[in-house]
Amino acid sequence: MKFVKMQGCGNDYIYVDGSKEKVDNKPEVVRRLSDRHFGIGGDGVIFINPSDEADFEMEMWNADGTRSEMCGNGIRCVAKYVYDYGLTDKNPVKIISGGSVKTLTLHLKDGKVDTVTVNMGAPILEPEKIPVDSTQFADDKDGIKNRLIKLDDNKGNKWDCNVTCVSMGNPHAVTYVDSVDDVDMENIGPVHEHHPAFPKAVNTEFIQVLDDKHQRMRVWERGTGETLACGTGACASVVSSVLNGRTGRSVTVSLPGGDLFIEWKEEDNCVYMTGPARVVFEGEVEL
Repeated sequence: MKFVKMQGCGNDYIYVDGSKEKVDNKPEVVRRLSDRHFGIGGDGVIFINPSDEADFEMEMWNADGTRSEMCGNGIRCVAKYVYDYGLTDKNPVKIISGGSVKTLTLHLKDGKVDTVTVNMGAPILEPEKIPVDSTQFADDKDGIKNRLIKLDDNKGNKWDCNVTCVSMGNPHAVTYVDSVDDVDMENIGPVHEHHPAFPKAVNTEFIQVLDDKHQRMRVWERGTGETLACGTGACASVVSSVLNGRTGRSVTVSLPGGDLFIEWKEEDNCVYMTGPARVVFEGEVEL
């Protein structure tokens, strides 16, 4: 099978042209190829397929062999793939993932895609649509903003955490910390991911606000673990920061893998994400 390894802010996936490559037993293949010691290595595998509803479909798989609805860094790389490898000359290009069509504007450098702006659509804030189970919160408030959950890491450590929940096509829980460097991700990440408040598990963003236009972020992604970046998570974090009065609507989000520029526009209620897309290498692998 031919593939292209690509990354956006260090969020790396294995990209496959689904119109040319037919893969059986995808969960097993995805787990094997994503392994960083025995496979190609990546946060998962993304198949780029034909679509009747958009120009292309992004079929996204997490490293553990589970499906995911959306990946902001991944969809930027899909746009670069289809343009740079001659599958389309359209700009902007429309890509569907998880039933939602996104419009991507390509910014070129020397004839190749350098950065991409994605209209990620309006954030979803209704609990049942995120989804979150409000009965599992430990407070008596309504809605999804600044809700209390109680965490237990099964090692005798218990702590309270306030989260703001947002869906950008996939579920996120955003929490604020004094320093992202001090977060024990390997311990706290899985506890957040599988908390009973999140019936489909959750991606968790740990946010350190620097000022009105800049915040740092680390992320624990469901089905993968800590990653260097998460585009939908960066979008969710800015929505949360606006809702909680912590930042303005235009924010640079600094992740371990690089910076993303996020803007939640008042006029259309849509979140726009701009960031890089890079090819790492091309190859073939025996299935």
